[in-house]
Amino acid sequence: MKQLLLPKKIVSANGVENVRALYKKQPLTPVLRWDEGWESQIARANVGATLLLDFGKEMHGGIRMLLSRAKNGTKARIRFGESVGETYAELGEKNATNDHSPRDITVELSAFSDLTFGQTGFRFVKIDFLSGGECCLQNVFCENQIFAGKMQYRYQGTDKEIAQIFNAAKRTVDLCASTPFVWDGVKRDRLVWVGDLHPEMLALTTLYGKIPQIERSLTYIKNQTPLPAWMNGYPAYSLWWIIVLADYVRETGALTYAQGQKEYLLALVSFLGEHVSQTGELSFPDYFLDWPTCGTPDAKEGVQALALWAMQKAEYLLSALNENPQSATEIKRRLQAYVRKPTDKKQVIAIRYMATGNLTEGEYQTLIKGGAKGLSTFTAYYILKAIASKNPQTATQIMKEYYGGMLSLGATTFWEDFNVEWLSGSAPITRLPKTGERDIHGDHGAFCYQGFRHSLCHGWSAGVIKFIKEYCF
Repeated sequence: MKQLLLPKKIVSANGVENVRALYKKQPLTPVLRWDEGWESQIARANVGATLLLDFGKEMHGGIRMLLSRAKNGTKARIRFGESVGETYAELGEKNATNDHSPRDITVELSAFSDLTFGQTGFRFVKIDFLSGGECCLQNVFCENQIFAGKMQYRYQGTDKEIAQIFNAAKRTVDLCASTPFVWDGVKRDRLVWVGDLHPEMLALTTLYGKIPQIERSLTYIKNQTPLPAWMNGYPAYSLWWIIVLADYVRETGALTYAQGQKEYLLALVSFLGEHVSQTGELSFPDYFLDWPTCGTPDAKEGVQALALWAMQKAEYLLSALNENPQSATEIKRRLQAYVRKPTDKKQVIAIRYMATGNLTEGEYQTLIKGGAKGLSTFTAYYILKAIASKNPQTATQIMKEYYGGMLSLGATTFWEDFNVEWLSGSAPITRLPKTGERDIHGDHGAFCYQGFRHSLCHGWSAGVIKFIKEYCF
């Protein structure tokens, strides 16, 4: 669904006359009028003017500018930002980039024009009028693209904070599912990452049931990964493909779709079995679980548990498809023989819980230690679910601490990653930092998401929707 939206707030306007006219919708066509009455209904920007608009929430798309007058060859610079800070940054400053979707562009404007610019994720837009003379602006709209389906679940409890978390998570996944595929992010990583698809699938099927974007995404990544290749280049993501397919069938009953994946599933299970020793140890070329554990010994422990979980799902799928599950059962038997190494990583403990259904008291104490510290947005659902197996109230409180932390900083969608330690001394995304404050967007992040490259609308963070349905009433 496409929406045409006016700005909710004009954050700043320097060198722009009658700027408040931009709050009012004008005719959706350039108007050929010169009279004084029309002049009072439009905004006028001079050379050197700057305009910063806030559309109120994270969006996916671009802006549509209607101009009644502008000298041919007039140049303007448009910077889209998921935060105010990002709209001010030069390319390269605090890792501001045009990766995946150009968000810092110089464009040409002209008289009596209806022009659309950009295809990215943003909430804020900064326009610098560089040259050419006065521009007469009828409107600057956001053209937003968002998934809209018939909902089968909505949080209807009385807890306002949980309702806010639910709504932000829903918007996150709705934006990421607004194309024929389920993307991981609308600004960056506009790609099908099949591991990341699992929490996205849980959110989407909870909200809407069976939708074609999930099936297209699973089929696409399968077709792009002929064996012996690993999905998205990660062995763990081939494991996730099995888990996503199995849980999609369990959630929606999509056995007809799964039947079409059976040949690849059988071959993948056989291929995975070649990488599991008799003592259950994996021999993968890479052990990526999530970014906070990347490069640590705990990552391999997490992938070991993920493999066990995937073989349980493969057993279920093969049985549901009237196939002998013995190949998956044998691999599962070997994986169960693996002697697990201790870990203090919450992600790894949670994946072990998902694989076995067991959580020791010591593991539970590790999960709740420090509250929301140590969570990642990708694995938050699994961590919260493991905690809830012992104490749903504690899990719900940690959910509020973690996701509420993002909301307190102005989030309207949930992020690629978040660490609650970032809260202290950080300015919200809705303004520039004051002296002594850190920019929550530009001054934080790690790995591939440092600074302004960090995605503030990342579908893998929406798994909390499934948690809310299961535990919050």
